[in-house]
Amino acid sequence: MKRILMTGNDGIGKGAVDAGCDCYFGYPITPQNELTAYMSLHMPMNDRVFIQAESEIAAVNMVYGASAAGKRTMTSSSSPGLSLKLEGISYMAGSELPAVIVNVQRGGPGLGNIAPSQADYFQAVKGGGHGDYNSIVLAPNSVQEMYDLTVLAFDLADKYRMPVMVLSDGRIGQMMEPMTVKENYKPTLIDKPWALNGCKGRKPNKVWSLKLGDGELEEHNIKLQAKYKEIKNQEVLFDEYMIDDCDTLLVAYGTSARIARGAIDIARKKGQKVGLLRPITLWPFPKDKIEELSTKVNKIITIEMSAGQMLEDVQLAVKGQCPVEFVGRMGGAIPTEQSIIEKI
Repeated sequence: MKRILMTGNDGIGKGAVDAGCDCYFGYPITPQNELTAYMSLHMPMNDRVFIQAESEIAAVNMVYGASAAGKRTMTSSSSPGLSLKLEGISYMAGSELPAVIVNVQRGGPGLGNIAPSQADYFQAVKGGGHGDYNSIVLAPNSVQEMYDLTVLAFDLADKYRMPVMVLSDGRIGQMMEPMTVKENYKPTLIDKPWALNGCKGRKPNKVWSLKLGDGELEEHNIKLQAKYKEIKNQEVLFDEYMIDDCDTLLVAYGTSARIARGAIDIARKKGQKVGLLRPITLWPFPKDKIEELSTKVNKIITIEMSAGQMLEDVQLAVKGQCPVEFVGRMGGAIPTEQSIIEKI
């Protein structure tokens, strides 16, 4: 094990290289540019492919092609750039192609600003593009998790043959913290018999999402939904803090969860029993755990850097069993510990 000091964006890059990423295709946008810069240096150093594409749309379609050829592929962007990639992500979901998509969120809507935000939650967890599909969405809250969850994202993408998103924000992307990496790490790679890697001696493979036969597309969608159901049963991740005796539960992810944890430490010193449930997978969402906790606490408070997007999923999970309140800031503003304590 090796301890190093890195920014969050570089942590994602390091995680991608260690996970065996074969190809990175990107286009610059703040606040994720450090990641693209890291990949431009370290991918060629490891005899792998780095291309700065002519646009976000070009980048995501390069990912589509390289993934179809059986390569571990990745792209990254920030909010408005990610919007341009949604068609390609839907195509990959429909074609059952693995890929890692990184969104280091910034304020919106529109061009917005370059401050950190969590206002792309709906876009990430509700599919985002057209059609009935989902992407696994991982939400890191530290530089360490930027590294760890990126490695995990590549494994999950290959396991389930689907896009996996790492949903971060500009604060975690650009801050610097110590993190631990595995020296001489060897990723676990799986066979991809479906890949377009030459068909000498076998029938040609076919990778596409166009299904024109009678009932063919519905059958394909039923297959996809069965896969998504399996993921909901197998891949839910969350973190708990001080929940054993809490009567007020905070639910937050990413940067907001760091602030919530600080507020809990202050509240506990005042004798207030407050705990935190931090979703790590935003899809699949830890709804069963939140429903369970809702029967044991007096109220739940969600904290977000948005107008209240995850709030809706928390309310659905609670099913009216306790009050659900909200603390949020928009447009790149960040909630404070004091604002959370006042709500508590």
